[in-house]
Amino acid sequence: MATTEPYESDFDEQSGRTIPAEECPECDGRLATDGGETRCTKCGLVVEACRLDRRGPRIFDEDETNRKRTGAPITEARHDRGLSTEIGSKIDGQGNELPGKKRRQLGRLRREHTRAKWRSKAERNLAHGCTEIARMTGALALDQDDREQASALFRSAQNKDLLHGRSIEAFAAGAIYAVCRCTNATRTLGEVASVAQVDRERVTNAYDVLNDELGLPAPPQRPREFIPSLASAMDVPTDTECHARALAERAWRAQESIGVHPAGFAAACLAVACRDHGEDFTQLDLAAAADVSPATVRDHRDTIEAEREAWDR
Repeated sequence: MATTEPYESDFDEQSGRTIPAEECPECDGRLATDGGETRCTKCGLVVEACRLDRRGPRIFDEDETNRKRTGAPITEARHDRGLSTEIGSKIDGQGNELPGKKRRQLGRLRREHTRAKWRSKAERNLAHGCTEIARMTGALALDQDDREQASALFRSAQNKDLLHGRSIEAFAAGAIYAVCRCTNATRTLGEVASVAQVDRERVTNAYDVLNDELGLPAPPQRPREFIPSLASAMDVPTDTECHARALAERAWRAQESIGVHPAGFAAACLAVACRDHGEDFTQLDLAAAADVSPATVRDHRDTIEAEREAWDR
């Protein structure tokens, strides 16, 4: 605890005189600091207690660049924000094997801990929703930040009482799709519905409820963002992919791709680019990769070919 005084003297408002910082304001005694408490050695007056420690965070190892503190950080991906305790079963903190009597005692503690894990039915539903979000984000290869945002969105929906009478699995999938719409994670509704435990219609309804009730800042999706994943799925050459990106960007500037299915328009850009570069890919394959119908790809392809000359002007 720091013991130095920031000022050399103090001012007494009652007497109107200046008092040295090391003297007692009540008598002529000297001040001493012990254990964060400043008191007079003559009269025992406590001048200051529980002084703030302004030395910064503590470092527990020799490496000053490592400023990690004890305990895991708070996370929205778990129903208790990661503050619960996990009880082990076979080994202790030092890696030594526990005796049979201790293992049986820990087994009884784990049983009681599991019974008291959730304080209410709402907290149990939140844990189920967070588990579903963790499973689906892993299947979709999303980042940890996307999982955190989806869990926070699911928690907000529960606090707004939007889950009453609705499916937890549908809202978990709807929260993931909402995060994909609000961030740079390009996942279509069909991709999210393919890993969900409910059908596509229920995921769509859950997303519509989240969007309407919570006012999500979901910007329009650009077809250019879907081209890399489609090109990777179809094993399209790099120069063809760059040509498709250029077509998608020109269509966006000309406002031809606004209000259409972004993945379907991206597949149409790839179809035009593959035709220009002599690549042999069918509309059926591109439509399957984009999770749209071949008619959608064909219609957008005709639009691109008809308006491409006007974009160059």
